[in-house]
Amino acid sequence: MGTLKAVAIIAGDNSVTGSLHFLQDLDADYSLSHTHTGATHVKGRIKGLAPGLHGFHIHALGDTTNGCISTDHGAPTDEERHAGDLGNVVAGPDGVAEVSIKDMKIPLSGQHSILGRAVVVHADPDDLGRGMASFNMVF
Repeated sequence: MGTLKAVAIIAGDNSVTGSLHFLQDLDADYSLSHTHTGATHVKGRIKGLAPGLHGFHIHALGDTTNGCISTDHGAPTDEERHAGDLGNVVAGPDGVAEVSIKDMKIPLSGQHSILGRAVVVHADPDDLGRGMASFNMVF
């Protein structure tokens, strides 16, 4: 049993910066099956955000020129959602979001690995697929 690790460096508009660490525990038979059984834990800090909620996603591609309008979103707890729907991160009055999220749908290995994907932090809250927000602005 071991742990897979990955790092994402955040560098966006308006002086938004940060780093995120992705950690996933592997099952005992990983060397044979290359499957994961544990949740991936996303930990880190994002600075330079406006205070409040910010949509937080992992996208298949880095092109966010049309925002997230091409994808149906859901809450991390919804049965109907795409794998990268991670809800919102909360920036405090100092503009810093401390991130600590565990999710079963963002593996670091296998066919659906998130490695090489884009981490997106939105200027606005994620409406969690409830149809209340448009994602025209991303950092």
